[in-house]
Amino acid sequence: MFREMRRFKQQLGDEDCLAVLQTARRGVLSVHGDDGYPYGVPLNFVFDPDTRTLYFHMAVAGHKLDAIERDSKVCFTVMDDGYKVEDDWAWYVRSVVVFGEAKVVKDDAMRDRWLRALAAKYFPPVEDVEADMRKNAARALVVAVQAAHISGKLVHEK
Repeated sequence: MFREMRRFKQQLGDEDCLAVLQTARRGVLSVHGDDGYPYGVPLNFVFDPDTRTLYFHMAVAGHKLDAIERDSKVCFTVMDDGYKVEDDWAWYVRSVVVFGEAKVVKDDAMRDRWLRALAAKYFPPVEDVEADMRKNAARALVVAVQAAHISGKLVHEK
């Protein structure tokens, strides 16, 4: 169902893909947008390697939610910060693509668990997390994307 990577020599192993998903700061969610146009939007996320699920939050109304309700199949792309090798001007960058179905988390306890995980990743100190939860949790949706397929590659930007 999913294509084989054309440049297979650059393909990352599963362990490397999961490492990028756990450490990358942001990703781009791509959905089927309005009027047949694709819609890609950068966002914060957390990844659970045990269930191979990524989580992000969004408002209770808007373009992303409308698109997901129309067609739950999504693509999520992340890149690491890259690195350089001595005496080489070009960067090495690892990128990972996740295909899956997006579903709004309906259980409030589960929603709050992943909102806390997002807050801990992006908005320390921990003391601020609970204040933010009291203020904003009821107005946020959490969406889970269970990975149907994960692939990654190492690109040398020559």
